[in-house]
Amino acid sequence: MLDTLRRIVQEVNGARSLDAALATMVRRIRKAMRTDVCSIYLFDRERDRLVLMDTIGLRTQAVGVVALELGEGLVGLVGRREEPLNLEDAPAHPQFRYFEETGEERFSSFLGVPIIHQRRMLGVLVVQQQEKRRFDEGDEAFLVTMAAQLAGVLAHAIVSGTLNRRAQPDGQAMFSGVAASPGMAIGEVVVIAPPADLDGVPDLIPTDTEAEVAHLHTAIARVREEIRDAGARLASRISAQELALFDVYQQMLGDAALGNEVEKRIREGQWAPGALADVVRRHTQYLERVDDGYLRERAADVRDLGRRVLAHLQEDNARKPARYPENTILVGDEISAAMLGELPKERLAALVSVRGSSNSHVAILARAMGIPTVLGMVDLPLPRINGAKAILDGHRGTLFVRPEPQLTKRYARLIREEKALSDVLEHEQHLPSETPDGHVMPLLVNTGLIVDAVAQLKQRVSGVGLYRTEVPFMMNERFPSEQEQTRLYQEQLASFAPLPVVMRTLDIGGDKDLPYFPINEANPFLGWRGIRVTLDHPEVLMVQLRAMLLASRGLDNLRLLLPMITSIDEVDTALRLLARAREELAEDGIDVALPQVGVMIEVPATLYQLSALAERVDFFSVGSNDLTQYLLAVDRNNARVASLYDACHPAVLSALARLAEESRALGIPTSVCGELAGDPAGALLLMGMGFDALSMNAPSLSRVRAAIRRVPLEEARELVGETLTLPTAAVVRAHLRQRLSDWQIGHLLPPQD
Repeated sequence: MLDTLRRIVQEVNGARSLDAALATMVRRIRKAMRTDVCSIYLFDRERDRLVLMDTIGLRTQAVGVVALELGEGLVGLVGRREEPLNLEDAPAHPQFRYFEETGEERFSSFLGVPIIHQRRMLGVLVVQQQEKRRFDEGDEAFLVTMAAQLAGVLAHAIVSGTLNRRAQPDGQAMFSGVAASPGMAIGEVVVIAPPADLDGVPDLIPTDTEAEVAHLHTAIARVREEIRDAGARLASRISAQELALFDVYQQMLGDAALGNEVEKRIREGQWAPGALADVVRRHTQYLERVDDGYLRERAADVRDLGRRVLAHLQEDNARKPARYPENTILVGDEISAAMLGELPKERLAALVSVRGSSNSHVAILARAMGIPTVLGMVDLPLPRINGAKAILDGHRGTLFVRPEPQLTKRYARLIREEKALSDVLEHEQHLPSETPDGHVMPLLVNTGLIVDAVAQLKQRVSGVGLYRTEVPFMMNERFPSEQEQTRLYQEQLASFAPLPVVMRTLDIGGDKDLPYFPINEANPFLGWRGIRVTLDHPEVLMVQLRAMLLASRGLDNLRLLLPMITSIDEVDTALRLLARAREELAEDGIDVALPQVGVMIEVPATLYQLSALAERVDFFSVGSNDLTQYLLAVDRNNARVASLYDACHPAVLSALARLAEESRALGIPTSVCGELAGDPAGALLLMGMGFDALSMNAPSLSRVRAAIRRVPLEEARELVGETLTLPTAAVVRAHLRQRLSDWQIGHLLPPQD
């Protein structure tokens, strides 16, 4: 049964359309379970009905016609209860309802299971049989499993706008992901593909089939020439048997092999890279399954040849977008900083990526540039959206493709209002971040990128709360040398002097990989990251510490920050290495002062070690994003659970309030760095709790400053008291919005739905 299940799942996932997936499902399930009927009912939320969408065994004229309310009939009962229903004599059940269109009075046995995706009922999957039969536990388990598989297909169909088969193919569709950089944009989608990555090629529809075929043959000819030249260069150094492998490669590239098959796919409606990727994938999957060892080894050869051909296809100028329109919404399977650099900045309105996370390099870059960005949009159908008009909402993590006029007007108004507000707030950026009752709340900025406008920022902030040293590492092809790091750090320290600059030691791992130092783990956020990596590689950390100390000479504004601390031992070891770095410089005749050292409070374990930490370090910096993630056990970059991530969760706010209180008692300065600090309502809460400073991305400074300048400290403290009594994050956020409205600063928050 497991093999049958796998085969059905493969066929359904490989279906080119929702109709094909449904048809495959009902036919394969009926055959596998040896029943007379298999039907799928999907829930139409606009009509609030379960509609028969496909069947084999009932009358086909009933498809699209038969519709039941939740609770109506046996199917409606399954939908309302959201649990299986297994009956030997269905017509005898009091909920049974006969629909003449279906002819189902002939069928006695009934087994229905709900189709549910992320707590949302999408439909009901049903099998029926003419003779009386109680479906056994195995049958029920099989159908429940099939419904779970179908749920994923349907969820994709919902967001791509194809769930209702009668819907227009060019109608509005909405997609959800993880909000990575706030803001809103209206523009045109441009889909880009990564270089020579067969798994990352989008499935685009060609505008000129003959041109695609010509590009294919040109690319294949170039690869054949490369292989011929490589064989000739090696002819005198390898055996005749090994040299024969080059002939095999030539045969694989011939018209009778890959060439013809890829061309056939192109003429069926695929662009050349997508057709090539499909064919290579099919061949390698087949070869990897065969028993013959020689043939299995050829799978790698096919994959390599495919990459070579793809590289030439992408070298062609025609592979790149012919144009970048005004207000380009750049969309890709995974967008890199290099791809971003190819696009004229003035035309870039927003970013969307199927992969990636809110801590990735491109997300950090987007926030620094103020570009609305949504990542982790796993259900995005790249083939159907290239060139489409779209709206991106970076506050909520949503993308609307082919938006309806009314929605476009609404977002155009919201964007105008946001721009007008930014212009108004710009005029008070030179004013102090001080409450009406005289409390000064220092605002710090997060930096790490060349694009940060240092000259402008310096006049608006009290220093740098977080300089991400990993960014230069990410942009390099190797570990930067001590001299390179010294130069980078010295530029940053000098630019902001005499203001303090908090430099975090290399913080990689989790979702921040270096291309030359990959970290592959099953659970990266609980794995090898932050201080764990650099303490395991003291040679890397020592170079960085020496560079920081050298860069600080004569400036004395360096503050050192240790990330991902979970134990006192880690701090002690890092401090010993820092002392050693200073000693080594002294041996070279360079005398430097030790900087203030702090730890990031981002792992819950540190909340219970504050006293011991305070004896060793000079300040705390709360990483509210990671602290929230770990307290709630939610990977905020996972679209399936991202909705559960909320820094306004009562447990998170209680932990922060207690942390602020204990830090004050210990006499250690504590700042907060994270999205909560950059949110006007969150900033007021943190100020009321008693934190000493707030650090945020530059685009958030104006709104936070405006909120602080309009709310007295005493009222912010009252807000904390009110908020800590509330039971859920949703209630907390509603209360915060109401209180900001009472203070007439509700406009500083993102617009509501």
